[in-house]
Amino acid sequence: MLDVRRLQTLRTVAARGSLTAAAHSLGLTAGAVSQQLAALRNDVGVDLLRPDGRTVALTEAGRVLLAHADRIVAAVEEAESAVAAVKDTVGATATLAALPSTVTRIVAPALAALGARHPRLALTCLLTDQAQLQELTLGTVDVVLGQRYHHLPDTTPRAVDVSPLVDDPLLVVTAAGGGDGRPVALRDLAARDLAVPPPATDCGQAVLQACRQAGFTPTARYVTADITAQLTLARAGLATALVPRTAIDPTMPGIRTAPLADHPIRRLLFAATRRTAHADPTTGAVVTALRAAARELPAEAQESR
Repeated sequence: MLDVRRLQTLRTVAARGSLTAAAHSLGLTAGAVSQQLAALRNDVGVDLLRPDGRTVALTEAGRVLLAHADRIVAAVEEAESAVAAVKDTVGATATLAALPSTVTRIVAPALAALGARHPRLALTCLLTDQAQLQELTLGTVDVVLGQRYHHLPDTTPRAVDVSPLVDDPLLVVTAAGGGDGRPVALRDLAARDLAVPPPATDCGQAVLQACRQAGFTPTARYVTADITAQLTLARAGLATALVPRTAIDPTMPGIRTAPLADHPIRRLLFAATRRTAHADPTTGAVVTALRAAARELPAEAQESR
């Protein structure tokens, strides 16, 4: 009989492209991963992987088994969720992957509320700018607090359920004396030095496309995905930044924020979980806490400070 853990290892290697990367993802040594794959190869009696330069690729048999492995792992998780739903108790551990830009306004309040309501739940929070939906499908995380900019197509995997949290607009951020807080036309930023994310990022693409729709190509004096750096540059009067509202600490001194009057740039923040027919009480508790924190966000941009 096939071992589910070995099948999960095969799925991770296929997604990561190498034994070393898979080992890092699974928290194992490369030798342990190699042993699991060798045992799986013995189980089926045919090679599942082949060298492909510095990486590995699936053989035809490997691709066939991977398709079945996805369904088998999903069925096992479905069974676990069904039992958890009957027990109706929050488990002991869970892992949340979240964007750093959501920590102040959503993640921290949600985790504080979650800890008060479910003190026995040990929640690990991974803060990363990298897309985590693949990690969700692989089972290395349980809940993802992710984003999707409105100019991009929805590429959510079919095995993932998404719960919208908040529509998060980008605000114009300047030094405290750099404006009056009233809405700013995007075209009025054409002559300003901007602090913007790299164009390869989703946010960078959203800013670039919106500026082009407004009739100009932005002058990117500072290019960084670090929102703290963007806010620091704006506070120093060196640049104007376009920053998601939830990424701005409302207590931060020395800055002024204003909404865009035209060509709005928005991202949808969402909570994502693996799709099962039965609601898992543990992931459900995490998503509920995220929703509650998102509901506490103001409907409008922060007033000038």
